[in-house]
Amino acid sequence: MNPISNKINGVFIPVSDIENARDWYSDILGLPATGELFFGHIYVLPMEGPDIVLDSKIYSPENVYTVPAFQFHTDDIDKAYAFMKMKNVELVTGIENGHWFNFKDPDGNLLMVCK
Repeated sequence: MNPISNKINGVFIPVSDIENARDWYSDILGLPATGELFFGHIYVLPMEGPDIVLDSKIYSPENVYTVPAFQFHTDDIDKAYAFMKMKNVELVTGIENGHWFNFKDPDGNLLMVCK
């Protein structure tokens, strides 16, 4: 039997300032920014599904995502796009094919929202 399961527990995102990243991601995801900061460089965003692990120790300009490694879900792509625009998030694309758009976090990580 294989000791490694086919389940993802978390996805790491390299960030330069752990507290700023915690606050920014918590704000756009509607999460409280009250969780524990681990080891001075890790903050885990409690998600439905795999958690997002913000980590300032792994940050360097070379480690920033230049392609989306995962996608955030939305039931309404138009509302999601308008929300991100209202939050002054750097939008990299418009809504493509009526289903998705890309944006950047404050460190330049390329991320995606998909319907």
